[in-house]
Amino acid sequence: MRAEAFLDTNILVYAFDQTAPTKRDRARELIRGQLDWVISWQVVQEFCSVALHRFATPLTLDELRDYLDVVLLPRCRIMPTPDLYRQALAVQTATGYRFYDSLVVTTALASGARRLYSEDLQDGRKIGDLLIENPFKTA
Repeated sequence: MRAEAFLDTNILVYAFDQTAPTKRDRARELIRGQLDWVISWQVVQEFCSVALHRFATPLTLDELRDYLDVVLLPRCRIMPTPDLYRQALAVQTATGYRFYDSLVVTTALASGARRLYSEDLQDGRKIGDLLIENPFKTA
């Protein structure tokens, strides 16, 4: 089943950012709204690491466990395979992105998503059928 969008880790992280209320509100709108979004195992791992170690007020283990169960794991649809790693290397060669960014692009493509929401990649760039969009960009 094809998802409408794939969320990069930074979208999930901004949902907790008290220092950037505009970005926080936009991230929460994407997460809680009507958007049909998915993530990969990589996004789950990166979010957990940031939430436990880099948030101004880190999540407790119980808070993270609840967020995993309610928000992240139900949307985690892409798991690692040898082919995904090989495809990520091909994406890295084609785009010049770093490996982990290439892995995000590859898993977004594998999900069938039409859009990849990320602040870190080139807004407006199209890779295959996937459009990269920075949801925090101001018009």
